[in-house]
Amino acid sequence: MRRVLAALGLVFLVLVLSALGTAFMGMRHYEAPGPLIEQHTVVIPHGGTEQVLLTLQQAGVVDSSLLTRKVFETATALTRVDGAFHAAELVFPAHASIQQVLFVLRHGKPVVHKMTVPEGLSAIQIANLLEHAPYMDGSFPFPAEGSVMPLTYDYEWGMPRAQMLARMQRAMDRALDQAWEGREVDAAIMNRHDLLVLASMIERETGNPAERPVVARVFLNRLHQGMRLQSDPTVVYGLNQGAGPLGHALSHADLMQPTAYNTYVIAGLPPEPICSPGAAALEAAAHPAQGNQLYFVANGRGGHDFAATLGDHNRNVSAFRAGKHAQAAPLR
Repeated sequence: MRRVLAALGLVFLVLVLSALGTAFMGMRHYEAPGPLIEQHTVVIPHGGTEQVLLTLQQAGVVDSSLLTRKVFETATALTRVDGAFHAAELVFPAHASIQQVLFVLRHGKPVVHKMTVPEGLSAIQIANLLEHAPYMDGSFPFPAEGSVMPLTYDYEWGMPRAQMLARMQRAMDRALDQAWEGREVDAAIMNRHDLLVLASMIERETGNPAERPVVARVFLNRLHQGMRLQSDPTVVYGLNQGAGPLGHALSHADLMQPTAYNTYVIAGLPPEPICSPGAAALEAAAHPAQGNQLYFVANGRGGHDFAATLGDHNRNVSAFRAGKHAQAAPLR
């Protein structure tokens, strides 16, 4: 009987020591550096522990050994109180241990991407930008012209494109509300829509911040006097609906095309914006410069020369043409 008890005790001791050895080996493996050679970004999908582990193995964050699988699954279960895994784009450090990997899965900050919408883009151009934005998901409705605020937007992997578009449109609504509420009242600008249309023309006419309020004043003075606005960008928009540059200089025939946007042909403002104006153009439309300017023409130095009389304007045009070796510039 004593021999039997001794044998049973020895077996128990071996089992205990084996278990302790396995646990010690598992703990060492849990804390040991992983195979990842350098920092790596991985998109963690929705799914259970097995799917997450497979994704990490395919990305080289952890190896495919049976021991790693057992340690990962056991450690995940034992530390479940620390939180669930996040389905997100996460950054794993070089040689991350299983312990570090689990921390990143639960507490790592998702990678932030940026999309910049430059001032002056048309709805067609913004839709193209949004459609090709990496790491976004899904379709979206075609935006109304001028409805998107030009800014740089942050987003994470999986962001729905429709949600991003709505966010960009809310930003424009806020900016337009602010510009409208703080505007200098002008009888030619009857509502927010008029202000947006005017700002879009200003945006496309000049990239010089100092000139924008003066351009606004020219257009407003013309509206008050019943003159045609004669804005070249409205002609281009009428011809291609904002698809981009025409690829050739505007001809006399282009200027006479009877589109709804051609301000050489129609009276007053175009029916809709011709692009998405930025904050500076909105501000210029809401707070135009003072003066009696009615004309402007490119001066060949990156800006424009402004004039209150046709005579002065013609002299500016002549100076521009002389500087450009007689290249024609349309009168405004």
